Amino acid sequence: MGAHALDRDLAELAAAARAALVREIDASGAWAADPAWRAAFEAVPRHLFVPYYYVGVMGGYERRWGESPDRRTREKWVRGAYADAPLATRLRDGELVSSSSQPSLMAMMLAELRVRDGDRVLEIGAGTGYNAALLAHRLGDDRVTTVDLEPEITEAARRHLAAAGYHPVVVTGDGARGVPERAPFDRIIATCTLASVPTAWLAQCRPGALILSPLATGLIALTVRDARHAEGRFLHTPAYFVPLRGADRPDEGPADLDALPRPARESELFRFLLALSRGSLEPREAYALWEREGQPRRERYGITVSGDREWAWLDDPEGPCAWPLR
Repeated sequence: MGAHALDRDLAELAAAARAALVREIDASGAWAADPAWRAAFEAVPRHLFVPYYYVGVMGGYERRWGESPDRRTREKWVRGAYADAPLATRLRDGELVSSSSQPSLMAMMLAELRVRDGDRVLEIGAGTGYNAALLAHRLGDDRVTTVDLEPEITEAARRHLAAAGYHPVVVTGDGARGVPERAPFDRIIATCTLASVPTAWLAQCRPGALILSPLATGLIALTVRDARHAEGRFLHTPAYFVPLRGADRPDEGPADLDALPRPARESELFRFLLALSRGSLEPREAYALWEREGQPRRERYGITVSGDREWAWLDDPEGPCAWPLR
């Protein structure tokens, strides 16, 4: 049996599990900003994009796959494919290099992308191809481009997409450079964490385009003014993704937090500030600012790109609380 050719009982299980996932995402409010995404999640079968994945077990990972000779294992694989959870899909020397993101987070990001009919979208990080399939279902194959640095990832994404009946443009290349031959884009969505926003992306966007990307441990939504200027604020939600491969990233060691009060060390919002200001603020400086400003939430932070400069800020792009990103 192939993972794309389920027997009747497992096919029925997959359909029921997909319907349950859609109801769970709906109840979470993840696509409240654009409920039209519900139809895409109802239509696109996630199990076709994760013919195998890894789950954490004592001492490492366990592989679940759709071609297991054991029926109970195949049932676990189907149920897991429709859990509202991220799935590890590719490991290298024990390190996660690719995953299928949590569906409710994907739904929220797609809703916040605020696409319109006819928009051209570039996805940075092809992953399994599932997100590109959702975009293609909504906008059409010819309007969607997805890029990834690893040939084995893009090859697998093409196979998964074809099995599900979708054929967006899949490019093997450095996502930090965009895909200029497919520009201009109305939307860019990244499914990998950045240290800063690549300037090449702005040059490939139409004026008024939106860029949505993980950065630090949040999601930044930037409105592009022109090829050298963009600005926007972070969304409220935390977001943890694998880093963008191929982009320059600062080599920063772990922050020494031992001298800080325990509530700060354990605060997800404080760790967001640490990640956003790393290289500019020492942990004690960041803590002093965090306390002074009332332990600010993500929505108070933003990013500005202006020519060769890019900086993060709190409350005001021209205010005193700002840190260079490159």
